[in-house]
Amino acid sequence: MEIKKAIITAAGQSQRTLPLQTLVDRDGTPKTALGILLEEVLSAGIEEVGVVVRPGDQAAYQSAAGAQARRLRFVEQSAPLGYGHAVTCAREFAGGEPFLLLVSDHLYVSREAKSCAQQLLEVARAEACTVSAVQATHESKLPYYGTVGGRLEASRPGIYRVETIIEKPTPTEAEQRLMVPGLRAGHYLCFFGMHVLTPAVMAVLGGLVAAAGAQGGIHLSTALTQVAERERYLACELHGRRYDIGAKYGLLIAQLALALEGADRDEVLTHLVELLALRTA
Repeated sequence: MEIKKAIITAAGQSQRTLPLQTLVDRDGTPKTALGILLEEVLSAGIEEVGVVVRPGDQAAYQSAAGAQARRLRFVEQSAPLGYGHAVTCAREFAGGEPFLLLVSDHLYVSREAKSCAQQLLEVARAEACTVSAVQATHESKLPYYGTVGGRLEASRPGIYRVETIIEKPTPTEAEQRLMVPGLRAGHYLCFFGMHVLTPAVMAVLGGLVAAAGAQGGIHLSTALTQVAERERYLACELHGRRYDIGAKYGLLIAQLALALEGADRDEVLTHLVELLALRTA
């Protein structure tokens, strides 16, 4: 399965300005969050990126993309009808092909040489099916993420056959329906903000959005639930972490994560120790 296109959703009211923020990447270079995300995607072999934006935001995103702007195609979401609607706005761009889907308010820090996107694409290409990246997440964070339940694939560490998906479950729902053997107590497999979707998913999502009409509000999880009932659908734990830059202190935590994996690690650690020393003095 060849995956040459990626779609990044950036039209949400809470997302619009976050990708335009500047951080210092692991190489010590100031870059926008969008620039860092594009490097993640393009380094994995993606050739073209569709960015779903609000009307009037295209110029700001082109500027934030820098040298990578030529690889972008922009799609406008004219009305705030939710995430599912935003994805279907890029249906023509996807062109009936499988694609990598990301949200614009997450950054990713890999713990190995391969980026998180590259790890996910390798699994999807090998398995030739829809694959969602997931991260073991404490139950206190369940209100922020779609969550999956399933069973570990035989002899495939970190890869799960998805059986149940619930959007932002309560801890009680998760305990009853989403327990996955092998995870620490109180932890569940929550979406990573990165998926490889087949054309079947886009078709299902398009039907749901069309049926909802102007009411909108269709979750990707709803479409994935239908896909899991019809065909093979996997979840994969990657060697890396996601950082939600839209969360409280999210930009700060993401910046620290990037710095501690980069060339200036020792300098950053020294400053942190100095700050802690002042705090306890």
